[in-house]
Amino acid sequence: MDNSKPCIVQHDRMVLLECGHCAFEEAREQLSFYAELVKSPSSFHTYRITPLSLWNAAALGWSATRVVDSLHSMSRWDVPLGLIQDIRDLVSRYGKLTLEVDPNVPYQLILKSADTQLMDEVIQRVGMLLLGMRRISMTEMAFHGARRGWMKQELTRLGYPVIDLAGYDDGQRLSFSWKEAGAKESFQLRDYQKDAVKAFEGLPGSGGSGVVVLPCGGGKTVIGMAVMERLQCETLILTSNTTSVRQWMDEIALKTTLVASEIGEYSGQRKEVKPVTVATYQILTHRRTKDSEFEHMKLFNERQWGLIIYDEVHLLPAPVFRATAEIQATRRLGLTATLVREDGCEQDVFSLVGPKRYDMPWRQLELKGWIAKVDCVEIRVPMSIDLKDKYHCAEGKHKFRIAAENPAKLTVISRILQQHPQSCVLVIGQYLDQLEWISASIGAPLISGKMSQQERNGLYDSFRRGEVRILVVSKVANFAVDLPDASVAIEVSGSFGSRQEEAQRLGRILRPKSADNRAYFYTLVTKDSKEEDFAIQRQMFLIEQGYEYAIQVQPDPDMLTSINMKDRYIKGGHILQ
Repeated sequence: MDNSKPCIVQHDRMVLLECGHCAFEEAREQLSFYAELVKSPSSFHTYRITPLSLWNAAALGWSATRVVDSLHSMSRWDVPLGLIQDIRDLVSRYGKLTLEVDPNVPYQLILKSADTQLMDEVIQRVGMLLLGMRRISMTEMAFHGARRGWMKQELTRLGYPVIDLAGYDDGQRLSFSWKEAGAKESFQLRDYQKDAVKAFEGLPGSGGSGVVVLPCGGGKTVIGMAVMERLQCETLILTSNTTSVRQWMDEIALKTTLVASEIGEYSGQRKEVKPVTVATYQILTHRRTKDSEFEHMKLFNERQWGLIIYDEVHLLPAPVFRATAEIQATRRLGLTATLVREDGCEQDVFSLVGPKRYDMPWRQLELKGWIAKVDCVEIRVPMSIDLKDKYHCAEGKHKFRIAAENPAKLTVISRILQQHPQSCVLVIGQYLDQLEWISASIGAPLISGKMSQQERNGLYDSFRRGEVRILVVSKVANFAVDLPDASVAIEVSGSFGSRQEEAQRLGRILRPKSADNRAYFYTLVTKDSKEEDFAIQRQMFLIEQGYEYAIQVQPDPDMLTSINMKDRYIKGGHILQ
């Protein structure tokens, strides 16, 4: 045993990382490449090494030997031999199967492997036969190119991800450039943005599809435009809402030589199909009845797209996955702050959009000043005696909502607003009744799904100009809202334990700030309730990124008259005395 090392590596693929160890930060950064954080108590963080985490590592250039060496360098005991064998086996599966074009038969693709036993296993799978696979040699199988996506998806599920070398259609050419140097809108790509574009391109024959992972404010939109500029082709951009559509269109018009007549909006309000078209996921998945066709999915074939960009790819709905399976000959770029999906479909993103091509820890960008430094605070708010009685008599989800809508949170909101009298503040929540009450109580406008897009845009613009300092926002503001001056976020309620949502909400205040480049993220949680448990789960992704939550415990109003806070420190999601 070597206590100078920070990890305990177990045979069941679990890795325990000691939080108080001097090598904690370095170990966490290494583990983030090939393992997933699953628990974060105060003493040890628990990571799980999974097939998908290893395949994403392999796509980033990690070999099995490098993973094993990393574990050896951090483990107090010898790394279990069984685990080493598992790692070598799983990493070796990435690349055992390759996909190439048949030069002799139009629209036919060839699946290849030097492992004839693997080819025997593949052809015996019912799913492969249904996809029209046929053996043409001991090491090759042929199938129609239209099945390319379904085949990759099925093989990934079987545990053998395919390296796709079949190439892509160039699409219709579209010539444009960045605005000239010296123009008001000109800018320079940051070094990591250049690296992300290069990583997406990959080695000859192997790039052209995959996911770039960066925090909100890290410039994912710029990376998308840089890939467009490099490829010089007509592009379809899919994003989460109409606000994001307009932001993409504005950024493209500001930073490139493309003109308005070449940039189209395809949403619930407009149906423009132009050389660069920006659409919402919602319009693509709209249908008149439950059994109707998705009439707007035809957008994927409206033009000869050379690139499709999936903004907020972690939100990709199931019908769009199905459409993506059918367009594997088109280059695909996914952009996201987190690959976490609450529906567990990360594997489908991997097989259909592509593997993780680039990822940079949030804290690294913070240290370089590219995003704001954020202080995260969880404030535990007690319940009154009456509310406790109501809470304990409730069942299931009703308990969570009662806790989430704790009226005592309003006092805490007021106190936070007093602490930040000059800051631009977002109060973010899940439940409309609660948000309407808070909005009326503090005299701030509320943005929700009931409000028209035009009204929302007007309030966002007023917020950017400083005419409105506080906005109360529902979950419509979780995603892709560009509010660069927001420096304080107060989360009053959320979607149970959604790690994805927590990351997106923090992202609303990450854009660089003038002066001290500092922002504040407060999450209000009802003390001694289900909210505390869900808060730990929600915060897990951000803890993995290096954020630490300070805990403030507010005294029980039925026992104390003072509202002074008893402060204690938290690291990794739990209180340290």
